[in-house]
Amino acid sequence: MRAVYLDHNATSPLLPAVRAHLVELLDADLGNPSSLHESGRRARHVIDVARERVAAALGVHETEIVFTAGGTESIQLALLGAANAAGRTRGLVASRIEHSAVLGALEVAAALGHPTELVPVDAHGFVDPAEIARAAARCAAGAVSIQVANNEIGTVQPTAAIAAAARACAPRPLVHCDAVQALGRVPVELARWGIDLASFSAHKLGGPSGVGWLWVRRGVALAPPMRGGGQEHGLRPGTEPAALWSAAALALELTVREQSAAAARWSAQCRRIHAALASELPELALHGPPLDDARRLPNTLSLGLAGVDGKILVTKLDLAGLRASAGSACASGSAAPSHVLQALGLDENRARGGLRVSLGWNTSDEDCKRAVEILRSVLSPLRASR
Repeated sequence: MRAVYLDHNATSPLLPAVRAHLVELLDADLGNPSSLHESGRRARHVIDVARERVAAALGVHETEIVFTAGGTESIQLALLGAANAAGRTRGLVASRIEHSAVLGALEVAAALGHPTELVPVDAHGFVDPAEIARAAARCAAGAVSIQVANNEIGTVQPTAAIAAAARACAPRPLVHCDAVQALGRVPVELARWGIDLASFSAHKLGGPSGVGWLWVRRGVALAPPMRGGGQEHGLRPGTEPAALWSAAALALELTVREQSAAAARWSAQCRRIHAALASELPELALHGPPLDDARRLPNTLSLGLAGVDGKILVTKLDLAGLRASAGSACASGSAAPSHVLQALGLDENRARGGLRVSLGWNTSDEDCKRAVEILRSVLSPLRASR
């Protein structure tokens, strides 16, 4: 019997249509898109069409789309590009529960002399827009970055309100959104949010790994950290993988088309999983907003049981046939407790005990039923041994 895969916030398997499209393009003898011969021109056409499709799916102009190697590169290109353009006297602001890609960019910026500040969150992971504004004013921020939806606990931020608060600061910072986990799960409304930059990743959507997008609002100037052949508006040099980019564009189209129906299905499935577990494990904690709060990702459950190490739990679940996560996959090899759970006010012991299950395009009701059975069988003995 195949394992139940509930780790879609880490990566989602290729959609069948995307896989077929990718194989077709890999067999199409595409050349270097910068070459002038026929196979190069065909590769360039594939990229041009992919860019148009991404822009249409996001509701933006095609000239605003920069292809990258993934969410991390998109985030760091946005933040370090903004910092380089603004000058060393301008700072960077983010929240304490940002993804490691954002926190890493701030560390690099700080080493280069930029002031940086991390804003606290409340017990459900929400950021106060007024706190963002105060932090931006204190460090004369050149850029503010906010994660639209948290990858560990599923909290969906009041993005438009945060952006409005940041824009009211003088000097005005650029506003960047890490929308990697939001895309395909909650509506992404770049124009309504009033932001300047947004980062996305294809492999969270059933697209290929190694592809991301950065949306750069027209008129925004970035100073790229890399130089080269001038590809991607001079922001991201290197030979473009046309087949991968086209496959990623298809994954985005398909995901955005199904977002509303998928979100409703995931929300119902998460409720059933949580209700079944809570009935037998009443002390099981739910991290992030309550399940009936619309301000949470519909596909994400972050759970915790006092005295249970999350990484040990994930290993036991894997052996039993359930693939889940102990928080962010990017930090899964670390022995440190989750910085996200600690930011919510959990002590170090509880912050080590987080378990994340995240649903995706191929999660069936039967998968959820089996997941509950496996979770019960693994958690009950652990609870008894505490």
